[in-house]
Amino acid sequence: QVQLVETGGGLVQAGGSLSLSCAASGGTLSRYIMGWFRQAPGKEREFVTAIRRSGGITYYADSVKGRFTISRDNAKNTVYLQMNSLKPEDTAVYYCAASTTAWIPLHAYNYGYWGQGTQVTVSS
Repeated sequence: QVQLVETGGGLVQAGGSLSLSCAASGGTLSRYIMGWFRQAPGKEREFVTAIRRSGGITYYADSVKGRFTISRDNAKNTVYLQMNSLKPEDTAVYYCAASTTAWIPLHAYNYGYWGQGTQVTVSS
């Protein structure tokens, strides 16, 4: 079964950029739809973006559309999240997740594999 490890979180000022990576091991990344979720203190985990197995189709939450970009390199077993024009409300722990569904799922319960998360903090 696949194991996921996120890296790249940190502290950035509003308007800045961060790039997250999610490396997969123990499985072939191309078998999975990959998603990014985030969870802020006191809030539920929310969908951010996801990408189909081949990388050709992506989906974004309205709150990040136009600012965040998801991509994947199946040869490197890695998924990326480029975050630009960051806002304080983007502050959260960011998780990558893998799904075996046939479509892009928006709910966390459709993702069977999760990373440990990486903290992103955006200061105002």
